[in-house]
Amino acid sequence: MADNPTPPQPQYDAGHVPITEEFDSPKRSLPPAVPVIIALVVVGIVVAVIAYLERSKPVAQGGIDSVYTSQPEDVTNTMVAIQVTLRNVGDKALYIKSISANLKTDLGEQSDDAAAASDYDRYFAAYPDLRPHATQPLTVETKIMPGAEQKGTVLVAFPVTEQQFSARKDLNVTIVPYDQSPIVLREKSAATK
Repeated sequence: MADNPTPPQPQYDAGHVPITEEFDSPKRSLPPAVPVIIALVVVGIVVAVIAYLERSKPVAQGGIDSVYTSQPEDVTNTMVAIQVTLRNVGDKALYIKSISANLKTDLGEQSDDAAAASDYDRYFAAYPDLRPHATQPLTVETKIMPGAEQKGTVLVAFPVTEQQFSARKDLNVTIVPYDQSPIVLREKSAATK
């Protein structure tokens, strides 16, 4: 008996693919696993570094230093003079766009935009008890340089009695700078006057 030589394997011809070849198998449709895993790890590290470097940093710190109220007998609203301190801890100048105060009492929540500095004399005529407690107004368009501190008075009115204001649950001042997140200044203690 003679050895039967094995027939030569046919050359691969793209036009004549054997039916046994499956083109939807992972071998044909996916790249090798190791380079893909390495690429995903590198992309993950790059994203983590960028997120860390570009994270949100505080632009300012501060608080409410003191709160003074006045409600003459013939007036329904309580006028509040809030002394605040704001420090720019960022690396660029801070320009104030708007200032408002928020009050939370048993009646719910109220808010009011800060009075314009040009209106302070008119308000002090109606609420004379507040004049001795007011300092320089903290106003919109105030520029605070990096590392600088600004103190001032925020004058607001709420439709509550002085007793309801004294029993408040929360009081804060929100300062919105241009091109940055709002800064919320909280009261250090609930004591008034």
